[in-house]
Amino acid sequence: MTHPEVAALLARANRLGADPRNTNYAGGNASAKGKAEDPVTREPVDLLWVKGSGGDLGTLTEAGLAALRLDRLRALADTCPGVEREDEMVAAFDYCLHGKGGAAPSIDTAMHGLLDAAHVDHLHPDAGIAFATAADGEALTKACFGDRVAWVPWRRPGFQLGLDIAAVRAANPAAIGVILGGHGITAWGETSAECEANSLEIIARAQAYLDEHGAAEPFGAAIPGYAPLPTAERHDRAAVLAPVVRGLASTDNRQIGHYTDSDVVLDFLAREKHPALAALGTSCPDHFLRTKVRPLVLDLPPTAPIEDAIARLRELHAAYRDDYRAYYDRHADPDSPPMRGADPAIVLVPGVGMFSFGKDKQTARVAGEFYVNAINVMRGAEAVSAYAPIEEREKFRIEYWALEEAKLHRMPPPKPLAGRVALVTGGGSGIGRAIARRLAAEGACVVVADRDAESAERVAREIGAVAATADVTDEHAVAAAFQRAALAFCGVDLVVNNAGLSISKSLLDTTAADWDRQHDVLAKGSFLVSREAARLLIAQGMGGDIVYISSKNSVFAGPNNLAYGAAKADQAHQVRLLAAELGEHGIRVNGVNPDGVVRGSGIFAGGWGAQRAAVYGVPEEELGAFYAQRTLLKREVLPEHVAAAVFALTGGDLSHTTGLHIPVDAGVAAAFLR
Repeated sequence: MTHPEVAALLARANRLGADPRNTNYAGGNASAKGKAEDPVTREPVDLLWVKGSGGDLGTLTEAGLAALRLDRLRALADTCPGVEREDEMVAAFDYCLHGKGGAAPSIDTAMHGLLDAAHVDHLHPDAGIAFATAADGEALTKACFGDRVAWVPWRRPGFQLGLDIAAVRAANPAAIGVILGGHGITAWGETSAECEANSLEIIARAQAYLDEHGAAEPFGAAIPGYAPLPTAERHDRAAVLAPVVRGLASTDNRQIGHYTDSDVVLDFLAREKHPALAALGTSCPDHFLRTKVRPLVLDLPPTAPIEDAIARLRELHAAYRDDYRAYYDRHADPDSPPMRGADPAIVLVPGVGMFSFGKDKQTARVAGEFYVNAINVMRGAEAVSAYAPIEEREKFRIEYWALEEAKLHRMPPPKPLAGRVALVTGGGSGIGRAIARRLAAEGACVVVADRDAESAERVAREIGAVAATADVTDEHAVAAAFQRAALAFCGVDLVVNNAGLSISKSLLDTTAADWDRQHDVLAKGSFLVSREAARLLIAQGMGGDIVYISSKNSVFAGPNNLAYGAAKADQAHQVRLLAAELGEHGIRVNGVNPDGVVRGSGIFAGGWGAQRAAVYGVPEEELGAFYAQRTLLKREVLPEHVAAAVFALTGGDLSHTTGLHIPVDAGVAAAFLR
């Protein structure tokens, strides 16, 4: 049964974390203190329940709490070896755990345990951080809050910061909380309701002060020619730039991207102060860890020729990498972790928006959200003072903190397709659906493309993917599907030509319309998809994969199958031709030749099954078994088997293979490749 104080804590945390005005995703923490039974002595003991490392307030559950003995935690204050060795105290938290302890305690555990208050919130509201990063933040805090909120100068999160806040509370009994210089806010109360009310009061009063006393245009005048482009033009330009930027941001480590064109970002980039403010970087540790020391900012107007913008981005990226290496060299010592990568996490393009990057979609999205928070913080600080984030040396100490490095090492190994973006045509049903599911399960970000929008959306919802409506016979629709991938993930790495249909007729019964329809979807459709894929992959400069779902019929001469077999043979040779042409760009092109995929197949369900059953003189419901019996292995081929072959080609073990066709037919000797 959930302890009453824990229930109150979780409800409060979820409410606070659900509102981005209070804190960012996975940012801040909350705690409660209370008595519970010791599992050994059966005696009541004082406990601290606090959000564990890596959790999110908005979605926090009891499993995400660390539970510690308060007497043991507070006893650490007498044994702390000093600020230079305070990181050692994190390991000591494990010896304070109650029972099995729950989640791993975070670095902020001391802040909550050492404070003499039953409930504590530590949050990162934009309004509060605006005060925390203002050049005269302490004076502003006094002017806004009087004695109700105290000021704590910047200190890196840790045990000593917990001692500092506890001392400030003891010296200011009327205070309901503190502004943490360069960082955020902490509030407290004797009940959960009082603590929440105090947190919200600090945030609301800080915002009201900024609104009442702030300058009208804190980012300065608008820069002529830097106004946001119209929406459609903005998205077209973003889709062209996205794969280029993603390729640059993935120079050291492959990244997934996220594109944002919110009004907050576009207005910031249209104002005269944005270059100088962006160069100062972010301040709050949670923000900074995800956005790096500073963003890369394109210094051209949005109407500059796209070729000039791309060339300038490449120049700025090279300079950014040099600057980042110099930053690392300035501050690293022999004990510092090795440099993790010199590429930007945030790229700002005036008139277009922001590209943010991370190891997966969520990390990329959160990095962008944090930079929006940072813009709001800059606006607030500049409105009433001057933005003055923590100094560069402190940023380095956080970015290359041994505790952060240890957290990275504790993370599970990435899945085989992590960091890769896949686009699957015909992904709304049958083989395409099975491929999309498998690629998503292996860690890929997936775009499910299908002419049936409802089917594409349904599969996308099932696997947490993005849907795109695309008729592969229409080059504009194909281009739009790839634009969808570019705007959703900033690129694509793996394209599966799966869209298809089948018409089973004899030569004399095959009409010109039958022929054209088959070749439009299979031959022309694959060509259009591969051409658009190649454009994006080459711009991205990261290599990639194109996989054709061809057929046993590309090499096997079956009855009443002229148009389909000829179109499949066209697809099969496209694999060879494109493998030869695109190899110099690191793009591998391979094929899969299935046969007799009856169960779960959209093609067979659409009439092809009945036609083929009639050709072979068997009931349609027995067609799969019939196909199985004519194979060497006597096994039926399912969509999942085709999906497994696609993964085998793209999962990493066949990195030096291109121009290959893999049969997935349970063994059809007449279709052996030779």
